Amino acid sequence: MTLPCSPRNEIDGIVYLPRLCDKIRLHTAGQLDPDYHANLGRGMDLWTCQFLGVDYEALAEVVRSGASDAEALDWARENGTQRPEHEATWWKCYMLTRGFRDDLAERLIARKQESGMEDRTEIQTFMDYIDADEGRL
Repeated sequence: MTLPCSPRNEIDGIVYLPRLCDKIRLHTAGQLDPDYHANLGRGMDLWTCQFLGVDYEALAEVVRSGASDAEALDWARENGTQRPEHEATWWKCYMLTRGFRDDLAERLIARKQESGMEDRTEIQTFMDYIDADEGRL
């Protein structure tokens, strides 16, 4: 099984979208670890689609048809919500800091404990957690 790219990866200022596309491609190819299947289209996948103003399944179909990350983003911008640059900046900051002193902080603590990483003080956000869990941090 192949791991998707880091949640920190971005394209044209949109953080997480490359990971979302990567997960769709890996799932389609039967190479996505089954542990990821239940959350396809949920969590950060869903938030990214909501920010872009597109339906997850519609975006997934574009990616499954062979679209690159850039082409998927172009499709989302053509078919979704138009966002000014400052909103993309807010979005990036929001996504990069999820779990740090916010409504998901307790959930992050629980996930760290479940994974035996409760002593890893460098894990401050969910993106940190994902990168640590997948061996990048």
